[in-house]
Amino acid sequence: MSADCIFCKIVEGGIPSTKVFENNSVIAFADLRPQAKKHYLFIHRKHSKNVNEMVSLDPEQVKDIFLAIQEFSSKAGLEEKGFRVVTNLGAHAGQTVFHTHFHLLSGEPLGGFGS
Repeated sequence: MSADCIFCKIVEGGIPSTKVFENNSVIAFADLRPQAKKHYLFIHRKHSKNVNEMVSLDPEQVKDIFLAIQEFSSKAGLEEKGFRVVTNLGAHAGQTVFHTHFHLLSGEPLGGFGS
């Protein structure tokens, strides 16, 4: 845990969030500034600053995150119309909280990124 990390404080229960998924490894909650009708953040309980650090420290955490996304998206019925998963690495890519997190966006047609 990082003492000054807002997502670590959410994991510890010090900051409230609208949780939509939780297991022993992963927490997911509604994004405070949604970019789609359904916008959730998936984080691992263990702190890492970005996906590259996560892979270097413990690549199983990536698996934990994507298994959580699979379980949540299936139960929430998001697979039928689809969803997007995005992570940002660094300020130039738009990362504003430096605790590895994955955005799940759904609920409406999303603009294309190519094929």
